Amino acid sequence: MKKPLVIAALLITAIAAWHLLDLGHYLTLEQLKAQQAALERFYQANPLLLLALFFAVYVLVTALSLPGAAIMTLAAGAIFGLPTGLLLVSFASSIGATLAFLASRYLFHDAVQNRFGTRLRAVNEGVARDGAFYLFSLRLVPVFPFFAVNLLMGLTPIRTWTYYWVSQVGMVLGTIVYVNAGTQLARIESLSDIASPALLASFTALGALPWVGKWVMTLIKRRRVYAGWKRPARFDRNLIVIGAGAAGLVSSYIAATVKAKVTLVEASKMGGDCLNYGCVPSKALIKSAKVAHQMRHADRYGLHATVPAFSFKAVMQRVEDIITAIEPHDSVERYTGLGVDVVKGHARIVDPWTVEITGNDGSSQRLTTRSIIIAAGAAPLIPALPGIEASGYLTSDTLWETFATLDELPRRIVVLGGGPIGSELGQALARLGAEVSLVEMGQRILPREDSDVAEAARATLEADGVQVLTGHTAERFESKGGERALIVSHDGVQRVLAYDALIIAVGRKARLSGYGLEELGIETERTVVTDDYLATLYPNIYAAGDVAGPYQLTHTAAHQAWFASVNALFGQFWRFKADYRVIPATTFTDPEVARVGLNEQEALAQGIAYDVTRFDLHELDRAIADSATQGFIKLLTVPGKDRILGVTIVGHNAGELLAEYVLAMKHGLGLNKIMGTIHSYPTMAEANKYVAGEWKKARKPERLLAFVERYHRWRRG
Repeated sequence: MKKPLVIAALLITAIAAWHLLDLGHYLTLEQLKAQQAALERFYQANPLLLLALFFAVYVLVTALSLPGAAIMTLAAGAIFGLPTGLLLVSFASSIGATLAFLASRYLFHDAVQNRFGTRLRAVNEGVARDGAFYLFSLRLVPVFPFFAVNLLMGLTPIRTWTYYWVSQVGMVLGTIVYVNAGTQLARIESLSDIASPALLASFTALGALPWVGKWVMTLIKRRRVYAGWKRPARFDRNLIVIGAGAAGLVSSYIAATVKAKVTLVEASKMGGDCLNYGCVPSKALIKSAKVAHQMRHADRYGLHATVPAFSFKAVMQRVEDIITAIEPHDSVERYTGLGVDVVKGHARIVDPWTVEITGNDGSSQRLTTRSIIIAAGAAPLIPALPGIEASGYLTSDTLWETFATLDELPRRIVVLGGGPIGSELGQALARLGAEVSLVEMGQRILPREDSDVAEAARATLEADGVQVLTGHTAERFESKGGERALIVSHDGVQRVLAYDALIIAVGRKARLSGYGLEELGIETERTVVTDDYLATLYPNIYAAGDVAGPYQLTHTAAHQAWFASVNALFGQFWRFKADYRVIPATTFTDPEVARVGLNEQEALAQGIAYDVTRFDLHELDRAIADSATQGFIKLLTVPGKDRILGVTIVGHNAGELLAEYVLAMKHGLGLNKIMGTIHSYPTMAEANKYVAGEWKKARKPERLLAFVERYHRWRRG
C-alpha cells in the first residue's frame, strides 16, 4: 500500500475512534468544570507529567482537526495559570496546526494542483507573494475555523517554516484571550461568553491591520517616488498614449469609449509596425508566393503545372494596395471621429504628469495628464558585425519600400536569422524565384518550437529551394569588385555567401530612447520594466505592447492594452493583473506552425509532467481532398486527465485550427468536451476532434470492455 494511503487510513481510523468511543465528551465545558479540582490536585502532585500529557493531547487534537481545542485552551488557563498555560498552548497549537498542514499537503496537494492548477494559478501566485499576510490575517480572526485554514493552506505553495512562525505569532492574541478566560472558569457558562460579537469584531479589525499596514507602506513608497516632482493642480487629459501601433490604438480606443479625454501621439505611420511593415505586408507577400507555388505544382490537383509568369513590381503593388485598404481602420480620421485627440509628432515625458509633444510640423506643446501609456513598439535588432554598415542590409521594416522600387526580384538573397520572420520571408521569396540562403546560428530554425516541429518547418523550406544553414555563425561582411558577401563559419570552416539583397531578421528590440525614461529613472532592461499591472516605477505611467514585452505579438499587445488602459483610468478603484495564461502564436510558413500553451521542451524545462497525443493530418479526409496532408497536431495534457497544457499544430491553416484550443484552455474545457462537439464534415477542424479521440482511445477501459465483451457473448447465447 502506498504511503499516502497508509497515512490517510491511520488518520481516518483515529478520527473514527474519537467519535465512536465518544472521547469528545471529555472536552466539554461541563466536564472541565467538574474535573477542574481533580486536575489541579494531579498537577500539584505530578506537574511535569500533566504538562507533557496535556501538550501531547493538544497537539494530537489540533493535528487531527478534532473539536475541543477551545476547551483545552480554557483548561490550560484554569489548571496552569496564564503564563504557563499561554506558553504551553501557543507552541502546542502551532505544532499541531503545522502537522495538520503537512498532512493536507502530503495527501492532497499534488492531486488538487494537477487537477485545478490552471484555475489556482492566481491563488498560488498570490500566496507565494503575500502568503504570510493572508495567513496572519486569518489567524487573527477566530471567525475562520482554524482546522479549515490548516487544511486549505496545505494545498498552496506557502513554505512550512513560514506557516509555522506566522501561526505562532498570529494565534497569540486569541490564545491569550482564551487562556485568560480559563483562569476565570467559574464565571463562564458557554463559549459565547468569551467570543462575544464585540470581541470578534475587534479581532476582525486586527486581522485587517496587516493589509492596512501594507496599504500605508504602498502609499509611503508612492509618495517617495513622486518626491521632487510638482503635481499639477488640474490636468489637460485623463490619458496620453505614446505610439499608435496595436497597443496604442486599443488603449486610446478604450479611453475614448469610456469618455475619457485622451491624446494619441504618433511620430510615424498610424497602425505601427504590424500594418505598415510586419503582419499585413508579409502575409500579402506570402499569399502571392503561395499562389505561385500552387501554379508550379498544379499537377497535384490534376491540372497542368506551369512556371508562374509575373511582374515583381505588380506583386509589390498588391502589397501596397492591401495596406492602403486596411489603413482606414487605423487612420487619424477614424480615431478622431471616435473622440481621440490624435497628434502626429514625437512625445517625451517631462515629469510623471507632463508630456512634451514636438509636432511633425515643427509645433510644440506641453500637456498635463493623470496617466500615461508608453506603447512605442520595437525596431529590428541589428547585430554589430564587421562591415555591416556598408552591407546594404534590409530589415523587415525597410525591405518593403526598397522592394517596391525594383522591377525584378533580387536573384540571390541572404536572410540572417531563422526565427518566424526569417523563415516566413525566406520561404516566400524562394517561392517567387529567388535563390535564398537562410543563416541561423542555432542548431535549428524556430528555436522556441519542439525539435520535430522545427524539423518539419525546415523540410518544407528546403523543399521550396531555401538553403537552410543552421549552426552557422555570421562573421563579417565583405565587398569586392562590386559584389557583396556574408562570411559565415561552421565547425571552424568559413563559407562565402554572395548576395544581391540581405535581410536582417535576428529579432527586435524595444524602442526605449528619446521618451524621457532615463530622466525619470524608469527602469529599462530589454524592455520597460513593469509590475503585474503593467505599471512602471510611477504608478500612473504604464507600458504595453512590444516595448513592455514579454511577447512581441500584435494580439498580445492589444490584450495588454486593455489592462494598461483600464488600470490607468480606473486603478484608484481596482486594478487588474495582466493575464498571460493563454497566448496563441502562429508562424506563417506553409504549412503554418501554430501553438498555444506549453510545448514539450518548455514542459521539460519547467519540470511539468505531461502526456503527449499526436494526430497526423494525412489521416484526415479534408486534408487528403485538399492535398494538404503535411503536418500534425500534438497535444500535451495532464497525466491521466483531459486538461490541455498546450497544443502545437503544423499544417494548412494551423492558425485557424488553433482557435478551438485557445477557447478551450481559456475556459477550462478538456478534450472530452471537444470530442463531444459536432464538427462539420469534411473540414480541417475535424482534426481537433480526432486528436481528442486518439487521446481517449489510448485510455480506453480495457477491463470494462472485456466484461462488456463477455456480456455480449452471453446475450448471443
